[in-house]
Amino acid sequence: MKLMVYSHDAFGLGNIRRMLAICEHLLQAIPNLSILVVSGSPALHQLRLPKGLDYIKLPCLGRNQEGKLTVTFLNGQFEDTLNLRKHLICTAAAHFQPDLLLVDKKPNGLQGELQATLDYLKYHHPKTRYVLLLRDILDSPKATIAQWQRENYYSLTESLYDEVWIVGSPEIFNASKQYRFSTTLQAKTHFMGYIQRPQGLQPPEAIRQALGITERDSFILVTPGGGKDGFRLLDAYLHAQATDMGDQNFISLIVGGSEMPLAHKQQFIERIRPVPHWHWLEFTNDLASYMSAADLVISMGGYNTVSEILSLQKRAVVVPRIEPVAEQWIRAQRLAELGLLSVLHPQQLTPLRLAQAMAKELSASHGLTAQYSLDFKALPRITEALLRLLNQDYHFDPRLHSVAV
Repeated sequence: MKLMVYSHDAFGLGNIRRMLAICEHLLQAIPNLSILVVSGSPALHQLRLPKGLDYIKLPCLGRNQEGKLTVTFLNGQFEDTLNLRKHLICTAAAHFQPDLLLVDKKPNGLQGELQATLDYLKYHHPKTRYVLLLRDILDSPKATIAQWQRENYYSLTESLYDEVWIVGSPEIFNASKQYRFSTTLQAKTHFMGYIQRPQGLQPPEAIRQALGITERDSFILVTPGGGKDGFRLLDAYLHAQATDMGDQNFISLIVGGSEMPLAHKQQFIERIRPVPHWHWLEFTNDLASYMSAADLVISMGGYNTVSEILSLQKRAVVVPRIEPVAEQWIRAQRLAELGLLSVLHPQQLTPLRLAQAMAKELSASHGLTAQYSLDFKALPRITEALLRLLNQDYHFDPRLHSVAV
């Protein structure tokens, strides 16, 4: 069985990490599965890749400060690079001949680069099935509806895709209704629940011992995701440590992110180095281990980070990104309403307010007493849905499909 995965890659690490989590579970659950990932993510080589998966690295595209797509590394024209990506994707699909094409977020790819591949497979490999995978929240309803109408996504998804899988829960955000999916499109749409990431590679005790954390200390993990726009959060956190936060002893680990600009990275390293209870990591592919050991997480509001926080039942202060899309703010606000975390709007972010939110979270017990639990069964549901689409019979290993909620 052959699965081809197209991963949207214009900003951050969230999309590729989410798709790789799905791939890893599928490879554990389904014998003789081969997965080919096509993505321009510059972090692919830093991430753990399971046996049975390989990737084709596309020339990287990114967004500048104005939100405009640009070529990240090559010195060529944007259109030339986009055409090169189109050719690489289509050539890969033609030779790999996937049984199923799993497409992340954009029905015809970034700037329509996937359309030629879809047309080719439809004509030359009519048995290939097509699934569009969407995260729980794309953007505000107004912005998403306008984009889907402008880009003709509604019609494309109805005509080209067999199913739409949303890795979220309608109780948190009913995307099919909020984004005004037609009756036909709603019938194709399945809410899979949230993705529960694999456990970390290191036990919490080993992490705390390595960082010199005692029972009297509170371990604070600070992560701005990929780090490209994480300066304000990390700066506010370091200044917050200078405020009066009572008698608590804090040991901090700041994971800057592989996409943090070099000048910002160097500035933070210089500020952190002289302080013995501050630690710096540029990047880790084992964030779950550090999060499992933490008493409190300070983060932005991306899908993967928030899912990890809640699956581990960690206390958290989330300062979501509010542009270029409102996805993180909508998610964080909704989860805060359910008592699952604390949220601080980035326009209200100051060292004092962050320190107050941290003190409140550390004294709270909602991680154990919240009345609402997220559905974390996306991975087994995706496995079952994929096999159903391909008419494959397989007896599941119950150890891979029993998900603690």
